[in-house]
Amino acid sequence: MLTIHAAPEVRISWDAEPVGDGAVVVEGDRIAAVGPLAEIEERFPGARTRSWPGVLGPGRVHEGPLPEAPSPRERVHAVLKLGAVAVVEEYVDSPELRAAAERNDVLVLSGARPRALVESGRADVAVFDGTGTCIATVCAGRLVHRRR
Repeated sequence: MLTIHAAPEVRISWDAEPVGDGAVVVEGDRIAAVGPLAEIEERFPGARTRSWPGVLGPGRVHEGPLPEAPSPRERVHAVLKLGAVAVVEEYVDSPELRAAAERNDVLVLSGARPRALVESGRADVAVFDGTGTCIATVCAGRLVHRRR
């Protein structure tokens, strides 16, 4: 099933110029296309569309210790709520935390790496409102966080 994630602004990378009224097409755990919403809807008729307010871009890398929480699963979920889909290996300091990250498809990286939205790349997307608050996170194609 194809899902189009659309927003008033889409950034291929966080330092790139935004695409106005842009969209990202997700198929499974991969990005099928990125571009202006009108073109995307024409190329992928019948795809489900999720429209988000704010700025949509690549999921982020959480570069510090994971937030404290009662369980490893909740620590990983706290990172997803920040728009991060990857964590730095040195901060995944227990087998339980690593297992929780793997179960949730959160990447464990040996170092911080820039993220970008590219066709056939892993479908890791985050949406932020005007205050910088994450309102949605898509990790490996799955909507794992949505602020209500």
